Amino acid sequence: MTEIKELLLSRIRDVADYPEPGVMFKDITPLLADPAAFTALTDALAEIAGNTGATKIVGLEARGFILGAPVAVRAGIGFIPVRKAGKLPGATLSQAYDLEYGSAEIEVHAEDLAAGDRVLVIDDVLATGGTAEASVELIRRAGAEVAGLAVLMELGFLGGRARLEPALAGAPLESLLTV
Repeated sequence: MTEIKELLLSRIRDVADYPEPGVMFKDITPLLADPAAFTALTDALAEIAGNTGATKIVGLEARGFILGAPVAVRAGIGFIPVRKAGKLPGATLSQAYDLEYGSAEIEVHAEDLAAGDRVLVIDDVLATGGTAEASVELIRRAGAEVAGLAVLMELGFLGGRARLEPALAGAPLESLLTV
């Protein structure tokens, strides 16, 4: 696993002062552009999906789509996008959540999740945990079970893990990298 972590870290670019002064943005596009690194990431996340017994992957908009879809294909299970409000046609379930300044809302197609589904949530970064916590609540409201949450990178200094662990109620939180 150390080799994979080193490979992944070597392909994540730091961008200073983006999107605003004082922020060090972690850019994963170089990792996605490198087939060996992207494959290693997909394999590692697919292994987590297998270990959790997931029957479906939920990818959080937008980079969770990029990571989650190939993981679902590799693991041989379904993929469900969780989108920002107003982006999905048809009947949806929605979940509002608070941001540092204001609030936001995410949605999923109502028929995509059901009792008996074990859902692994995948995203690129765990920061404060607000979106991930809302997705866990949304999955449970749909009648499905949360198998866990897996992220490429956890920004440990923002406290997302502490916020999420009560919501996960014992389901695993797997982070390939912690920065």
